Amino acid sequence: PACGSGHILVEAYELFKAIYLERGYRLRDVPQLILEKNLYGLDIDERAAQLTGFALMMKARADDRRLFERGVKLNVMVLVDSADFDSERLTQGVNLAEYGLKQNDLTELKQIFKHATTFGSLIQVPEELAKKLPALKQLNGATSLDLFISDALKQLGPLVQQAELLAAQYDAVVVNPPYIGSKYQTPLLKKFADEHFAISRSDFFAMFIERAIGQTKDRGRIGVVAPFVWMFLSSYEKLRELVLRSTSIASLIQLEYNAFEPACIPVATFSLMRSCVQIYKASYIRLSDFKGHENQAPKTLEAISEPSCGWLYTASPERFSRIPGKPLAYWASEALSDAFDHGIPLGDVAAAKQGLATADNGRFLRRWHEVSSEKSKLDSANCESAKSSGAKWFPHSKGGGFRRWYGNNEWFINWKNDGEALRRFDRAVIRNPADYFKGGVTWCDLTSSLFNARRVGLGFVFDTTGPTAVLSKYEDTSVLHAFMNSVPFQRLVSLFLQGMHYSNGIIAQVPVLQELLSNKFVERLESSLVTIATLDWNAYERSWDFQSLPILSVSTDPATTLETSYNTWITQNLSAIAEMERLEEENNRLFIDAYGLQDELTPEVPIEQITLTVNPAYRYGGNLTEAEQWDRFRQDSMQELVSYAIGCMMGRYSLDEPGLIYAHAGNVDFDATRYKTFPADADGIVPITDEPWFEDDAANRVREFMRVAWGAETLDENLAWLAESLGKKGSETPMETLRRHLADKFFKDHLQTYKKRPIYWLFSSGKQQAFQCLVYLHRYNEVTLSRMRAEYVTPLQGKLAARVTNLQSDIEAAPSTAARNKLQKRLDAAKKKQTELAAFDDLLRHYADQRISLDLDDGVKVNYGRFGNLLAEIKTVTGGSEDD
Repeated sequence: PACGSGHILVEAYELFKAIYLERGYRLRDVPQLILEKNLYGLDIDERAAQLTGFALMMKARADDRRLFERGVKLNVMVLVDSADFDSERLTQGVNLAEYGLKQNDLTELKQIFKHATTFGSLIQVPEELAKKLPALKQLNGATSLDLFISDALKQLGPLVQQAELLAAQYDAVVVNPPYIGSKYQTPLLKKFADEHFAISRSDFFAMFIERAIGQTKDRGRIGVVAPFVWMFLSSYEKLRELVLRSTSIASLIQLEYNAFEPACIPVATFSLMRSCVQIYKASYIRLSDFKGHENQAPKTLEAISEPSCGWLYTASPERFSRIPGKPLAYWASEALSDAFDHGIPLGDVAAAKQGLATADNGRFLRRWHEVSSEKSKLDSANCESAKSSGAKWFPHSKGGGFRRWYGNNEWFINWKNDGEALRRFDRAVIRNPADYFKGGVTWCDLTSSLFNARRVGLGFVFDTTGPTAVLSKYEDTSVLHAFMNSVPFQRLVSLFLQGMHYSNGIIAQVPVLQELLSNKFVERLESSLVTIATLDWNAYERSWDFQSLPILSVSTDPATTLETSYNTWITQNLSAIAEMERLEEENNRLFIDAYGLQDELTPEVPIEQITLTVNPAYRYGGNLTEAEQWDRFRQDSMQELVSYAIGCMMGRYSLDEPGLIYAHAGNVDFDATRYKTFPADADGIVPITDEPWFEDDAANRVREFMRVAWGAETLDENLAWLAESLGKKGSETPMETLRRHLADKFFKDHLQTYKKRPIYWLFSSGKQQAFQCLVYLHRYNEVTLSRMRAEYVTPLQGKLAARVTNLQSDIEAAPSTAARNKLQKRLDAAKKKQTELAAFDDLLRHYADQRISLDLDDGVKVNYGRFGNLLAEIKTVTGGSEDD
């Protein structure tokens, strides 16, 4: 039966044709045999049935141009439900015994087709009822003068016909089934799956595969297009056993993820022989390395014509049985298979454990920079020390993007009093709490890229999406971490997984060679790699261990400039990238040799996989050239310099001390004496203006920062280089470029750096940008808005009013029409700003009078929304989820 809407009609037709020609039929007879006797389009609606029939007729006519002249009839049927079949009326009006039937036979027939349009050709006709089908067919031919009995007999006909079709076995069965996982099945579907397809109920496509096997004659053929996850995932292990026990795989093509763009569906198309031949070697084509649907067919044909191409494989069932769970890893070499004989499962030497699921991240998780540092603790050694600290917020391991060795430490979780609030939340799931805070190795459970593991120190609570391993034997942690980031590990884990879900169970099955566990050389390698990755992660503000901007201290030359400092830093970065590459390749080489994989793996690591933020190839990737990558890196580095300068003027950082200086709440205990070299702003309010209205505006203060950091002698040169890096336009002066960057781009970059949870909030009067200022979240208190109004907004209104008056006078005295027009444009712009600022002042006064206080524990998303339209990008900040 061709299930679905006929997407594989051509393949189905060719499969049937091959079988009939193999059995000695003439080509001219094949189309009629297929159309009249064997191919039934089931569980499709009437319109789809018509289209299916038309397509098949056209395909058949290509083989036999006289087909239509010979009266060929399509045997296409649409399944019908039995709700309207009146079995009781028929029982009362017909003597069933004359046909060798009982009332129960009609009742059972009605029952199995009660939901025929839902279950389609998955319906199985019980053996006893199948024996009664000839009698039921004879009954269907009966006549009656009773109108109701006659109607019941008419309703019986389609039910008997479809029962015959579903009870029969076929020479060939072709399926392109629907994909419906158990999570999305309705209660009716789920009940049906549990009752009739115990080994394949995980997904409807798997149930169709099982059904197709049962519908096929001995030595018949089965053709399938379905997701290839059944070949690898543990939930389909019993289905794989059925396939390997009952059939022989003849051929299989595993398509690339984007083969059906724009949908990303992991699909394989394969054919089975309905007999098990253990020594039979099937042909497999693996297209995973060829992106895009346009490459799939050409590469398939190339593999067939050139068997040595590299993506055509042969494998027998025996190979699969050597690997736990029997994944259909057809590309696995003998060396890979040997690893399972010689090694032990990773789960035997390391506890790969899943963490908690809050079920409400918005309530229990925060980005680490959102909350008060006074309520946070980074280094708890165990649950007891965490509880006794009295802290509320603790580091939370939660996966993250592709990064190896160290990093992605961005989240805090509310674990106050041993997770009291979470334990009271009935939807939360807390797993393995005794292992929290101990450290180990973590990875991202769900990723579309390569597997990547990271070292986690003491103090972390781990999540379901960031599982943590290596908690049972601390002495093995370094070696296992090095192994998990090696190319042999990626090759081994891919035997179980061709998707994106690196679950604990999969990781635990990877074989580890015991003799490597105490290898001191590997331990030193891993330590060096972690050190470089840690220094890289901590070189940026996104780290809670950030000390200072490297560019400020990279050179010891007192006469250095911003440009020379940057170039010195780039030289250091290139050395770090090269050393990281060398160490990773050494690590790969060691494990390749240990597993005997020299013939199939190389130790080289592509530059884009050196996961250091100072590596532009990793950081940007995409289609940028190397020169474009470095241009963007320079621009971003200067934006980061401006951000650090803002942080110093806000009091978050200081040029006198390393690390985070003030990240408490409400400006309480703010110590101005810790900022002598470059004083922090008195109230954490820094105006941003397109003109120098205020001496302490952001542009002027960045200029002062540059003077302090690199000296007055080279200030103009440094400002010019900074402006050039930020994207200077035309005849702009460096300060004009800086002002434009601060007004138009800084906050957008800040939102990206701080993942839509900003710590410097942009108060803005609106589109005209009459007034903008940044306020440091951790220094905000009830009087901040009043100070903003008194010190900046009200004075600016007076300055704008004076500007309007002066421009009006200048227009009257203008010597020419051109001069008047130019001044008039300036006057119109000033009036627009004046109007906008007046409306902003009214709104600001309204909120200032409320003396709003913030609870940082509520998070930026909630607190940012308390100020209405006073703030910029309100929807961006308040509209996203905590996981954005």
